[in-house]
Amino acid sequence: MPSLQSAALTLPPGLHSPDLDRLGVTLGSDAATLRVWSDAAEGIDLVVFDDVDLDWAVDSTALQPVGGGVWEVTTALLRPGTRYALRVDGPHGPGNTFNRGTLLVEPYARGLARGGYDDWRSVVVDGAFDWGGVGKPGIAMDRTVLYEGHLKGMSKRHPGVPPALHGTYAGLAHPAMVEHFLSLGVTSIELLPVHAFATEPRLLQHGLANYWGYNTLNFFTPHAAYATEQARREGPEAVLREFKGMVRLLHEAGLEVILDVVYNHTSEEGIGGPRSSLRGIDNRAYYRQQDDGAYIDVTGCGNSVNTATDAAARLVLDSLRYWARDVQVDGFRFDLAATLGRDAAHEFTPEHPLLRAIIDDPQLADVKKISEPWDVGMGGWQTGNFGSGWSEWNDRYRDRVRNFWLSDVDYARRASTAPVGIGGFATRLAGSSNTFSAERGPLASVNFVTAHDGFTLRDLVSYDVKHNLGNGEQNRDGADTNRSFNHGAEGPTDDSAILAVRRKAMRNLLGTLLLSAGIPMLTAGDEFGRTQRGNNNAYCHDSPLTWLTWEHAPWQRDLFAHVQHLLRMRRENPALRPIRFARLDEHTPSASVMEWYDEHGETMSIERWTNPSHRTLQYVAASTPENEDFNRILLIVHGAEHDTAVTLPEIDGVKRYVPLWSSIDEAPGEERPDREPGEVVPVPGTTMHLFRAE
Repeated sequence: MPSLQSAALTLPPGLHSPDLDRLGVTLGSDAATLRVWSDAAEGIDLVVFDDVDLDWAVDSTALQPVGGGVWEVTTALLRPGTRYALRVDGPHGPGNTFNRGTLLVEPYARGLARGGYDDWRSVVVDGAFDWGGVGKPGIAMDRTVLYEGHLKGMSKRHPGVPPALHGTYAGLAHPAMVEHFLSLGVTSIELLPVHAFATEPRLLQHGLANYWGYNTLNFFTPHAAYATEQARREGPEAVLREFKGMVRLLHEAGLEVILDVVYNHTSEEGIGGPRSSLRGIDNRAYYRQQDDGAYIDVTGCGNSVNTATDAAARLVLDSLRYWARDVQVDGFRFDLAATLGRDAAHEFTPEHPLLRAIIDDPQLADVKKISEPWDVGMGGWQTGNFGSGWSEWNDRYRDRVRNFWLSDVDYARRASTAPVGIGGFATRLAGSSNTFSAERGPLASVNFVTAHDGFTLRDLVSYDVKHNLGNGEQNRDGADTNRSFNHGAEGPTDDSAILAVRRKAMRNLLGTLLLSAGIPMLTAGDEFGRTQRGNNNAYCHDSPLTWLTWEHAPWQRDLFAHVQHLLRMRRENPALRPIRFARLDEHTPSASVMEWYDEHGETMSIERWTNPSHRTLQYVAASTPENEDFNRILLIVHGAEHDTAVTLPEIDGVKRYVPLWSSIDEAPGEERPDREPGEVVPVPGTTMHLFRAE
């Protein structure tokens, strides 16, 4: 097997150019070398600061151009702990924003120190860490269950986590949190952004904060505010050490760490925003612009990183390599990933050099790559178009599942019939083969019903409209189309009938998510019905509104038990997690052969698929074993509020149906008798029922 170095030599030029190697600080025994890329700069100075006073510059040294747009200096002034900044001078004119008076963050800095708002110093970090022989868990894609959550919010109020660790990297890896993850049954903790980020001035003026973190300041530095107070006092080296310690402890428990990474834009915002790093180093090269210097903003955040520039694309690639190798994270979810795939004409192409490099780079071969396959620019919706090696957030899945269990039911209450039949829902349940190619298979789909952005699961079944007045934008922000249904009352209610049907709706949504082909993503707190009181865009609230609450009512504990049970069913039944799509009249290993029956036990007809008055389906999936024993399941889905009766299908080789789970139950585990093929089973309205076919 070739070494990483020899493999890199075979890569195409461009962003892989050796001119772009070793950017940032490289430590040596007696001195360090700093390399910075700026094609348009006319001069770059390294400014070194006092170890205590960030405003006291103790030395300044000029970098020299060495070709390929790279500037370099070797100096003994750079050592672990050194605080430094760049001053960059260059020509004036459209697109250029050089100002030699501005102190800039070095793009590859591994540590940061803050003097005040928009006042940062880069810090040299050694990064040494003893991993103790602990490696990455390497969870197979078909067994992956993503758990998306906010690093601070997950442990901030957990009573089993010591107060000093609340909301920190160390707190997330505390045994109390690990026990929760493991008992729930998730495999991979997907963290909202943990790269160093800043809060926008507009939010500060309203007394709010950027809680989610989608406003990156630097692509190599962990966000210091998530470290313990002790680590923050000790400085960036200790912050990084705490982050790595979190990764090691989660890996020891068999849990993966996935980072939500924001490479599509930065905290420098639009022209007139902060000039903290890339804008002052080479604004024209790092950000997408018109000829007159106006930004081409396809992110909705003021700027868009221009990955059509080799140096900008390489910056992203090198950041990924750093987190995957030095910090040992297990994967990445790419925010607004369509922006990263836009070419020099600002059009998306799945063969973009950066997208190909992320898939082909041997240093990233062992990490999961998950795209949010859209942005807000022209041609920005690209679900299904990211190519082999990528998994994608499947918004079509989200919308169809919400429609089926919520807005369609709401419509049927008013119109006496649902707007559509069950066919589209079945396609999503079976892995979205109409969205993802046969070559990519069902694991290209990251299935989700909720995410950090939007209503929580409980709010989906409790609110018809958003309630975002607390965000300071007169309720104008956040999505207006939520496909939610309050079931008869807006928000909190004491009506026991409404509360019961809401709980069942949550069980149906979770059952669909965790029994569908593809990779499920559960949003932290949905397992026990967390609410944000109808706020569907809580990005600016660092408060109890967004922190997980760990004191739960009995119904919440029952919901948690349902999620536990469903995830165990998923693990134990490989027919529920196929790796490939089955092909007609072919034997496809690790696929699930699917058969579809109506409520009479007959093969589904075209009319039954499309008729809105027929919303009952029997779904049979049989595995084609490759590494596990043969398995077959039957899932009954009834998507109307009236009760019905279902005749179980008669299938060769099936002698009985063993009940495994039902959304009827307030708590899982109610004993039910085995059923026989051809038996008629009563099915209450809007319910799901899982059986193993034996």
